[in-house]
Amino acid sequence: MSSLVRQINSLKKKDVKQVIDKKIQSFSKIKNKSNKEIFKELSFCVLTANYNAKKAIEIQKKINDGFLFLSLKDLSLKLKELGYRYPNLRAEYIVSNRKHLDSLKKVLKAFNEKNSLRDWFVENIKGISYKESSHFLRNIGYNDYAIIDFHIVDILIKNGYLKEKPKSLNRQKYLEIENILECLSKKVKLSQGELDFYLWYLETGTVLK
Repeated sequence: MSSLVRQINSLKKKDVKQVIDKKIQSFSKIKNKSNKEIFKELSFCVLTANYNAKKAIEIQKKINDGFLFLSLKDLSLKLKELGYRYPNLRAEYIVSNRKHLDSLKKVLKAFNEKNSLRDWFVENIKGISYKESSHFLRNIGYNDYAIIDFHIVDILIKNGYLKEKPKSLNRQKYLEIENILECLSKKVKLSQGELDFYLWYLETGTVLK
């Protein structure tokens, strides 16, 4: 048994497991909510790209329904006011993505295969890559996606699951690393969405979303 597997199994016996379980349970309800609630979570994930997740959570809470109706100018100004790093570009993405707002639930039901569903969001939603698409889907209750950033890559390298840090996380490399995480998730009997929380906690000592 690897050191990483032992660490995860140890955490599953501690209080952090209850925190993670509650997060997963709360996420499972979101995909059954309205298109508007789903869009707000999608907009949050647009904000998280190359940005601090904790700060993005704070901004999401303050803007809330503003993701649905604020003009491009007003959303950009609000993001800037809240200290967001890329106010103009991300506001442009979010406002552009509103053309899909009323069809999100329909899209989610249209795909039975996980990669096809994720590919749709990568190809049609501005401002998200495979990581952010996976993050969004996990955050609305689809737990079989890995959220791969360089924090996760570093953990895998340190524990011998990956030889070196990739230069970029394109689709092929993302799926390769996701397969590694799938094997790890089976060893510790967790979904990939749950596994992300444990790995993130090992790296940062926190449970975010």
